[in-house]
Amino acid sequence: MLIDPPLWPRHGLLWSHLVSDASLAELHDLARLAGIPPRAFDHDHYDVPHTRHAELVALGAVPVGSRELVRRLRASGLRVRPADRPR
Repeated sequence: MLIDPPLWPRHGLLWSHLVSDASLAELHDLARLAGIPPRAFDHDHYDVPHTRHAELVALGAVPVGSRELVRRLRASGLRVRPADRPR
C-alpha cells in the first residue's frame, strides 16, 4: 500500500493518492478499514485529503513520492491510464 504527499489542491484541501501495488482487493480493504467512502475511488486509486494522510500511514500505507507511486502502480499492472477510463 502506497500514499503520495498531499500536493493536489481541490475543494480547498490538499489531496493524496492511496494505491496498492499488489491488488485492488488490498486497496479496497484498507479503504474500508479507514472508513474512506467508495466515492473516493477513481479507477486505480483513492483520493484522500491531507487530514487523513498520517492516519493512513499509521494503518500501513508507505509514504512515497508521486513519481514513485505512479512508477510502482504501472509496474504492478494496476494502473488505469486516463485514455482507458470510461467517460
